[in-house]
Amino acid sequence: MPLYMDVHHHVEGLTRDAVAGAHARDLEVQGQHGVDYKQYWFDEGTGKVFCLVEAPTKEAAIAVHREAHGLVADEITEVRGGA
Repeated sequence: MPLYMDVHHHVEGLTRDAVAGAHARDLEVQGQHGVDYKQYWFDEGTGKVFCLVEAPTKEAAIAVHREAHGLVADEITEVRGGA
């Protein structure tokens, strides 16, 4: 299944707790779309968030964020793992 990295360039008011809560909602919703949100990274100072997700399509990954919390990524790119 394809692996994607999505980027949210500036989430207003981002905090550690807020991003953890949004990720928890992703995990609750993802099964309905055949998606697996693997991990996330964030920078509270800039409001930037990165999410690593395994999904059948970009659209499926986007649907999870939209349904879970409405914070749709600004970019989503298919990636491959490296060493």
